[in-house]
Amino acid sequence: MERPLSFDGFSDETFRYLAELTANNEKAWFEANRARYEACYLAPALAFIEAIGPRLRELPGDVRYEARVNGSLFRVNRDVRFSKDKTPYKNHVDMWFWQGERKGWESPGYYMRLLPDEIILGAGMHSFSKEGLTAFRQAVLDDVQGAALEEVVASVSRAGPYAVAGESRKTVPRGFDPGHPRARLLRYEALNANLAGPIPSESADPGFVDYCFGHFKAVSPINAWLTSVFKGH
Repeated sequence: MERPLSFDGFSDETFRYLAELTANNEKAWFEANRARYEACYLAPALAFIEAIGPRLRELPGDVRYEARVNGSLFRVNRDVRFSKDKTPYKNHVDMWFWQGERKGWESPGYYMRLLPDEIILGAGMHSFSKEGLTAFRQAVLDDVQGAALEEVVASVSRAGPYAVAGESRKTVPRGFDPGHPRARLLRYEALNANLAGPIPSESADPGFVDYCFGHFKAVSPINAWLTSVFKGH
């Protein structure tokens, strides 16, 4: 299939396809509708990546992208080896734009998910490695870095309808002072900021690139702080 030259938007047919895939999540239906997958899912997704990738390089942190499946675009096939849910396909479009040379989840990045009736986009890290968690907690305790994180969380929260997430522990980890002024941040084991809501009208035209870039820019302080902490880890 030839790669599209320009991004014209995600049409209603994209979201209709995702909804029908949700209701008919089986190989026979997918193969019978492969032409729709290529035209309504794959083509606009790759075109979007090509359009927004250069824009993301305007943000700090050496943002990388690859307009291909298993690059910035995740495979539609689910990994069902260790899952009770054996449905073979994802009912959404997933994209990932990472910072630096390491493509995986060990670096901060920007992400977007399009579901049949919802968009999720944001910045950050969805999990910390053991070493990364140690570095994060040390940064929280540091007077300069910890204060900077407090300001970043506050400023991103003020900037728009963004949820700052990552607080997964109910208590401060053992060995840390539960009375510390940043004790709540010590309960975080990841750090990201997300926008989740209905599919915006902008998704249907080229302006969707500007829409997404505006939100990515608004939450980029999360990645800037993480980059300062994880540099060298």
